[in-house]
Amino acid sequence: MVIQAEATTPSAILDRASLLLDAFDGPGRLTLAQIVRRTGLPRSSAHRMLERLVQLRWLRREGRDYELGIRLMELGSLAVHQDRLHRAAMPFLHELHRATGFVVHLAVLDGADVVYLDKVGGDLAAAVPTRVGGRRPAHCTAVGKAILASADERRLAEVLTAQAGSRTRYSISTKAQLDADLAKVRAHGVAVEREESLPGFGCIAAPIGDLGQAAVAAVSVCGPLDRMLFDHRLSAPVRTTALNIWRHVDDGQVRVRPTLQQHSRPLNVGPRPLAPAERRARDFV
Repeated sequence: MVIQAEATTPSAILDRASLLLDAFDGPGRLTLAQIVRRTGLPRSSAHRMLERLVQLRWLRREGRDYELGIRLMELGSLAVHQDRLHRAAMPFLHELHRATGFVVHLAVLDGADVVYLDKVGGDLAAAVPTRVGGRRPAHCTAVGKAILASADERRLAEVLTAQAGSRTRYSISTKAQLDADLAKVRAHGVAVEREESLPGFGCIAAPIGDLGQAAVAAVSVCGPLDRMLFDHRLSAPVRTTALNIWRHVDDGQVRVRPTLQQHSRPLNVGPRPLAPAERRARDFV
C-alpha cells in the first residue's frame, strides 16, 4: 500500500529516512521504482529524500541507481571499531585507576573535538566535569593532543580553525604553541596538559594505535594539579595501558608488540628500575 500522507514532523522524517535506508538491506543497487515498491512511499517524496541523502553522502547515485554511501560505511566502521576498542579497554582502564587513584578517560577524535568513550574515577570523578559521550576541544586536552600528534595536516587545520573553543587562560591559542606540544608528544609518546581544559587539574595521555600510524584513540589520567606527577611515575603506566588496550582489541590480530615489559601484577607508580622506553619518557616536560 502506498503511503499518501506527507510526513513533516522530525520523527516522521527520520522514520521515512530509516525506511529508505532499510530498503538497501541486501546486495546490489536499487532504482527509484524498486525503492518505492519496497517502502510504499510516494514516488515524489522518495525521490526528494533520496537526493538529499545523496547530498549527505548517506547514499550514492550512479545514473538512475542508488546504493549505500561512503558516510554510512564510515559510521559503521567507526561504531564497530569503537565497540571493540571499548571492550578491550575496560579492564585496563579500571586497573589504571586502581594503580593511580586518578580519573581515567578513554577518548576518540571527532572533528576538532575529543569524545569520551569511558570514564573511570571513583570519588574523584565528580570533581572532573567530563562524561561519557561528552566533548571537549581537542587542543585543550591531553587525550586530544595525544591523538593529534599523528594526525594529518587537514585534521590539524580543522582543529586550528576551531580554536575559539579554548577553555582557560592556559589553553593553547596559536599554531606555534600547538606545534611545540605535538612535537613533544611525538618525541616522548605522551601528552600533558596543565589547567588547559579545567582550572586546577592536569592530565597525562598516551595514544592508542599502531606505532608510526595515526592514533585511533587515547587514554589519560587526570587529577588535581598539586597531586599529578608529571614524570615517568605516571607516564609509564599510562603508556603501558595504551599498549595493552591496542594489543587486546578484538579483531583477531595482535596489533602492536609491547615496548614495555608486561606483568600480571597491578601497575605500580612508585620508584622502580626503568625500562629503556620509560627512560626516554622520563624528562618529557
